[in-house]
Amino acid sequence: MNAERLHAQQLINHLPAEQVAAVVHLMEVMLDPLSRKLASALPEDEVVSADEEQAVAEAKQSRLSNKPVAHQEVLADFGLTMEDFQKMALCPPSAEPNGDRH
Repeated sequence: MNAERLHAQQLINHLPAEQVAAVVHLMEVMLDPLSRKLASALPEDEVVSADEEQAVAEAKQSRLSNKPVAHQEVLADFGLTMEDFQKMALCPPSAEPNGDRH
């Protein structure tokens, strides 16, 4: 942690509660909307099952054992280019195969 961040935390620790609230509000205003949402998000509290832990361990082992595949190579397997992919991001396909949205 850099010295300025540590110094800011030390200063906050010496403020009375009402001033801490004001500083927190100021910091929230200074953050962009996404950073503000992330900062105020509740911590992850979902329990991870044994099966999920096993799947994560297998995925990590697979990553160590196998060469990564480039994004362009995956797209090429589907006959797409990066330009096609970027266009798709701007205009996502409809949810229904026949183009109808419900």
